[in-house]
Amino acid sequence: MLIHPQFDPIALQIGPLAVRWYGLMYLAAFVLFMLLGHYRARRQAAQGWKTSDVDDMLLYGILGVVLGGRIGYCLFYKPGYYLANPLEVFAVWQGGMSFHGGLLGVIFAMWLYARRSP
Repeated sequence: MLIHPQFDPIALQIGPLAVRWYGLMYLAAFVLFMLLGHYRARRQAAQGWKTSDVDDMLLYGILGVVLGGRIGYCLFYKPGYYLANPLEVFAVWQGGMSFHGGLLGVIFAMWLYARRSP
């Protein structure tokens, strides 16, 4: 049996606004992607990479992970509830993201980006 540590999921709270640890990890990942992507795009400019390509790819990735994570959570973990209450899909402040859905969302977003970019 695995024992998981119990910790407060909220990293910072200012009034009704709560910043959760997983939100900070998303932010860290996006910032690191931007920094590393811009660095590599500048170093590989001869191969056709531009920093604007990195910006576009990040936008696609953010949309893919957020939308895919939410849709995945709704489909994988509580499909009956969300079929009965379809507007609750948009209640993101109640939580609910799925790694599996986020991964599929990013894969789809990168496929879409590759198809649309020259």
